Amino acid sequence: MYGYCGNTTAHCGDGCQSGPCLKGAVIAAPGPSPAPAAPNGGSFNVVGQSGVPVMHAGLLPNGRVAFLDKIENYTQLKLPNGQYAYSSEYDPATNLPVALAYKTNSFCAGGTFLADGTFLALGGNAPLGFIDPTIGDGFTGIRYLKRSSSDASLNGQDWSEPGNKLASARWYPSAQTMADGTIFVASGSLNGLDPTVLKNNNPTYEILNAQGVSSGVSVPMEILVKNQPYYMYPFMHLLSDGSLFVFVSKSSELFNVATNTTLRTFADLPGDYRTYPNTGGSVLLPLSSANNWSPDVVVCGGGAYQGVTSPTDPSCGRIQPLATNAAWEMDSMPEGRVMVEGTLLADSTVIFLNGGNQGAQGFGLARNPTFEALIYDATKPLGQRWSTGASTNIARLYHSVALLLLDGTLMVTGSNPVAQPVLQPTAAEPYVTDFRVEIYTPPYLQGANAKKRPTAVALSSKALKANGSTFTVSFTVPAGAQAAKVSLYHGGFVTHSVHMGHRMAFLDTAGWKAGSTSQTLTVTMPPNGNVAPPGPYVVYVVVDGVPAVGQFVQVS
Repeated sequence: MYGYCGNTTAHCGDGCQSGPCLKGAVIAAPGPSPAPAAPNGGSFNVVGQSGVPVMHAGLLPNGRVAFLDKIENYTQLKLPNGQYAYSSEYDPATNLPVALAYKTNSFCAGGTFLADGTFLALGGNAPLGFIDPTIGDGFTGIRYLKRSSSDASLNGQDWSEPGNKLASARWYPSAQTMADGTIFVASGSLNGLDPTVLKNNNPTYEILNAQGVSSGVSVPMEILVKNQPYYMYPFMHLLSDGSLFVFVSKSSELFNVATNTTLRTFADLPGDYRTYPNTGGSVLLPLSSANNWSPDVVVCGGGAYQGVTSPTDPSCGRIQPLATNAAWEMDSMPEGRVMVEGTLLADSTVIFLNGGNQGAQGFGLARNPTFEALIYDATKPLGQRWSTGASTNIARLYHSVALLLLDGTLMVTGSNPVAQPVLQPTAAEPYVTDFRVEIYTPPYLQGANAKKRPTAVALSSKALKANGSTFTVSFTVPAGAQAAKVSLYHGGFVTHSVHMGHRMAFLDTAGWKAGSTSQTLTVTMPPNGNVAPPGPYVVYVVVDGVPAVGQFVQVS
């Protein structure tokens, strides 16, 4: 990829320009597989303008969406000081953005939500004083954005940066909120320079407390050390036993944060590289008590090297990392994709979209955009899980995002594959900065389904505890409704096709009254914070596959 050949099996294959690193054959991954057209593929519709190029995003507890970008020499919004804004707060109700200010460059940051619901952006890159002298060094930056479902006075307030910093510089880090509210932050570059020069890299982790303050200590992490230079923006998922599933390059493990130990190492995922700069998408599939909250993880897409000619990988691996004989089950999409991101939809299916069929992450390094949405149903047998949904006509390449909104639709925006914004395509720059915000309406809200929504949803409490306690939810359903599900949904911090902290748990319910249009269910919360780490969640009531408009709750 970088003209670099390491000494782990994850460095072997086409992407290793020095040739195979180890003796033995490289296990082949499956090629493209058919994905028949979905009976109802949903639809895309442009609804607004983002105000700033969208590199990072998150659904806030007020129902609005935070967009966060790097320092640019042009955006659609300006701040009171006359400088361009690099962050905005977008209101899906009006489709209008409001400019937000920050103090340090958030270029390729990571992030998560604190236990109290505060949106957190971690790390970044150097200042660019020749563009904006008011923005400082973001390599160790920690930025806070507080919003509330009950306090509208917070809306539109700028990012807070009280001055506390990360223990070390991190460009391209990943983050995960743990069961006790602490934040695990891992990986990154010390300076954004050539990652084949190991002194440029930061293959370590650090812990932030529940208020987002760093312990001040960076600890080497073996899986990151071994997989340099492919180690940035690792996929991380908190599992029901408290361990972290960590995936980087082609390698994965279970990691015990408390003891700083690797509990288990898995076989490499066949195929190309899956993390930056050949990032695919990874999703922790919906959790439930039906299988004791056992996790199931899918990883799709990727590529061979960091270049515009790189082939992309259509294959997907799926693994149950806590299973006794955990192994990758291989599947594939209908085409290779890089920068494809998977997002859980309200009905428990997964949508994969955005990205390209050739190239890699980086400015000007991808082409052949992939326009169609792919719908993945994890409950179906292998070979029958994929269908093809609607297509957009907007290229969503480097620096684009997708995330689920309260109403169950998917917001899709971004694509800024140029070093500084370019507004008109040319032969040299065919893919330019795109500010358009699209809404993808899933099949469950198309046509007659839109009239089947549950309504009048009321929760007995919006302060919930992940300790097996119960709450009630009442709602109205159409005549003839058959069954309801209730879920906790956390969208996480979205960037570079990585959805940090993203998860969904279907909760046990009781009290459904057959034939009644007025329903009140008793809902049992997950047993602990490993299943539902503290923070803001959306409760969705889903009746016969159609979700009501979600409501934010705070889980502790």
